[in-house]
Amino acid sequence: MAKIKGAIVVDTERCKGCSLCVVACPLNVISLKKEVNAKGYNYAYPMLEDTCNGCSSCAIVCPDGCISVFKVKCD
Repeated sequence: MAKIKGAIVVDTERCKGCSLCVVACPLNVISLKKEVNAKGYNYAYPMLEDTCNGCSSCAIVCPDGCISVFKVKCD
């Protein structure tokens, strides 16, 4: 049986760096980049991509809908 893990994609130009996703992630996968986007905000990114379980907590709390969560099959 294939193992399934999660993966997130952040729309970095829409992200305003509110940190709600960082707090909501139970596995501490998300962090804020030190770099800024075009609007001058530090944006969220998946720091520990292999740890994500696809729970969608980050996407649920994101006020701007910047995070997409996917389930990925692993070998």
